Amino acid sequence: MATLALERFLPYRLSRITSAVSLEFRTVYGAHHDLTVPEWRVLATLGQFEKMGAKAIGTHSSMHKTKVSRAVRALDERRWLIRQESDLDRREEILTLTTLGRRAYTDLVPPALAFEQRILAALGPEADKLIASLDKLEKLFRV
Repeated sequence: MATLALERFLPYRLSRITSAVSLEFRTVYGAHHDLTVPEWRVLATLGQFEKMGAKAIGTHSSMHKTKVSRAVRALDERRWLIRQESDLDRREEILTLTTLGRRAYTDLVPPALAFEQRILAALGPEADKLIASLDKLEKLFRV
């Protein structure tokens, strides 16, 4: 019978790296704004696209609808977003950032980009190959 060295198994390694990067990145957005991962993803998605429904946010950020719903509720309680009824579907709300939400997003973008830059700098010339490989994996898995 074949054995599997879990620590060398690619899916496991990708999962561990994802968790480690996400945990470290939380120090960027969590320290000043005390956001959860889903709250950060909703904030970042709305900051990028300005208006979007919760279902589209879930699709874009690869989050389950319950996580998106809880994150939207938390950001709404902070008064960081506005909910408007959709003209196309009365069951859905279109979400946009308020001035407070936009300010939080604007505050978080520079340190987020600096975090990414530190990773890319640590990879050196191999960074382009990693980005190309990630592009291939996203295409392969239709992400």
